[in-house]
Amino acid sequence: MKNIVLAAACLGLMFEVSSCITTDKEAGTSRNTDKPYTPVPDPSRGRVTNRTVLRTVNSTHYFSNTKTKDNFVLQLRGTKILNSQARFIILTSTGDTLRKEIIPATALLDKRLASDPTAATARDKEIAILQSMNTFFKEDKFMQPAVPRTLRLPSDVDPQAWQAVREDTKAVGFDYVAAGGKERRLAYAKKLRKAVIVAE
Repeated sequence: MKNIVLAAACLGLMFEVSSCITTDKEAGTSRNTDKPYTPVPDPSRGRVTNRTVLRTVNSTHYFSNTKTKDNFVLQLRGTKILNSQARFIILTSTGDTLRKEIIPATALLDKRLASDPTAATARDKEIAILQSMNTFFKEDKFMQPAVPRTLRLPSDVDPQAWQAVREDTKAVGFDYVAAGGKERRLAYAKKLRKAVIVAE
């Protein structure tokens, strides 16, 4: 009888210990290593579509407010990197959307790679797009004031928006590559309460 009770106690202890063990696979794929990994159930796994998020890059920076930072997001969506689209979004700290723009992933390529199809393999181009995403929100892309006093009004920019930003010496400008590979400078016009293009 003693042996049966002892065997049952040992078996119970073994189950308790084994339930606390996290495998290497679970630890390696868990986003939060101090919490156990929970695999996604098969029915909720969908196929790759144009809405599938392939990669997301986030950054915070002073933009619309000098006291709180806004959230800058670049999210790549699609079936493959080369034919995907990057969604460029700026959100305030309270979650309001200041800017939402769709940029083709190929616009993030180096001009030489984008113009010459033989310059690199598809894989090289995919890597270049991902690297470009990493540097999209680099610190040197932000400048203050957004419109220097020496800068003249560009012909393709809204004069009212440009003047509103020019008058605000604390306005922060952000340079980025838009659709078609065009370089743009975006700034927040406090007077108009919106993000505007001040250079293209």
